[in-house]
Amino acid sequence: MDQTLLIAGLIACVSLLYATAGQAGGTAFLAVMTFAAFTEAEMRPTALFLNVVAAGYATWRLHRSGLIDRQMLWQVTIPSMGSAFVGGLFILGGRVYFTMTGLLLVAAAALMVLRRQTDVSRTATINALPAAMVGAGAGLISGLTGVGGGVFLTPVLIALGWATPRGAAGISAPFILCNSALGFVGVLLAGQRLTTSVVPYAIGALGGAAIGTSIGLRWMTQNATRYILAAILLFAGVRMMLR
Repeated sequence: MDQTLLIAGLIACVSLLYATAGQAGGTAFLAVMTFAAFTEAEMRPTALFLNVVAAGYATWRLHRSGLIDRQMLWQVTIPSMGSAFVGGLFILGGRVYFTMTGLLLVAAAALMVLRRQTDVSRTATINALPAAMVGAGAGLISGLTGVGGGVFLTPVLIALGWATPRGAAGISAPFILCNSALGFVGVLLAGQRLTTSVVPYAIGALGGAAIGTSIGLRWMTQNATRYILAAILLFAGVRMMLR
């Protein structure tokens, strides 16, 4: 029970940190579960479920604040939901899963550091096909690994000039919510199941998301958060690849 509470506390902490930057925390949830030596069969469905909890709360808050760009959201999210579901149906072998997910954690760490911080005006025109390809790619990653996809989508939107950092953060949570929900359904159909201690973990994810979203909406101070998360993700990614 003590270990369960410790893991729930760690999940709450990373959920809070991620929520300040407009993310649900799927990569960090996987990182925590890697430290706790979860099996790959438990990690993916549990991470997706926690994504739904954290991103669901953040989406509600963003909707109430009128910060969601619905046109852009649906351009990238509708194509992503089908690919997230398909990705969830595939079960990767232990070595392949740990290597692939570890590489994604390292990539997420790099993207956290390289993300542009300044609020620039959106200048590029958003064409339907490129938007669909970006969304579908992030959705597939979400279903295959248990990562919500927002940590990859957000820097891509900014790099392509499709959104400002605030605008990208505003669609990240609902994007993660939709992909994680469809990916979770696919994972259950594939035969993988949640860890038995998921309730305290979900409470931790929800509590962290509530506090972190409030901080993000009021101050949006993301610099220190990004670097701390990058260090955690890098360490966890390397550890996962060496498992």
